[in-house]
Amino acid sequence: MKIVACIFARGGSKGVPRKNIRLLGGKPLIGRSIEAAQASTLVDRVIVSTDDAEIADVARRFGAEIPFMRPAELATDQASEWLAWKHAAQFLRAEPGGADVGALVSVPTTSPLRLAEDVDAAIRAFDPATTDAVITVREAQRNPYFNMVRIDPSGYAHMVMAGSGGPTRRQDVPPIFDVTTVADVAGIDYILSSPGFFAGRIKAVEVPASRSIDIDTEDDLAMAEFLLERRTPAQQNKVSQQ
Repeated sequence: MKIVACIFARGGSKGVPRKNIRLLGGKPLIGRSIEAAQASTLVDRVIVSTDDAEIADVARRFGAEIPFMRPAELATDQASEWLAWKHAAQFLRAEPGGADVGALVSVPTTSPLRLAEDVDAAIRAFDPATTDAVITVREAQRNPYFNMVRIDPSGYAHMVMAGSGGPTRRQDVPPIFDVTTVADVAGIDYILSSPGFFAGRIKAVEVPASRSIDIDTEDDLAMAEFLLERRTPAQQNKVSQQ
């Protein structure tokens, strides 16, 4: 079974304009995603799905393939990224030898601090006999059983997971995880047949918080720069070998 890594990178971005090619540590975000996918021991091919010519040029410079340009209607703010997954899966399945492609792994530009080993961990967790897709997660800082509230129309606060006999101490609440954008894996047949990513059997792989920052704002980008600068020489060397 062949594994294809795909970076979905549309041209439009509101929170961080031109996010996919913004620099982090002197390197465009999409370049960091491509390098992590290339360094994976389990990825057979790295492609980019984009509607943007400049993003495509940068991606080629880092060694990724641009086997198709994403249709404009799949690159709007309103378009579901799952439809872009389907578009990529349809293209790969239709290529010569496409029947050998078993899964697609998304390596978004929004998690530039990942390591190749994080991508490999997600792929290893994917077993087509028992799993349709794999997500990466990190331990949540807030827990709806203990320290998250909702505000009703009158302005009163209520515990999100309220109920008699529920946990009253942090130590008693079940662990809760945030979904990250480090790596997502899904079988090609599942992508083509499913109405959405979470419609099937989903496994989760936990990754360290220090490698799973999700860039949606300028502040996130600044924090990623700070965390990148804090890495030790050994950690920097490990990243440079990707």
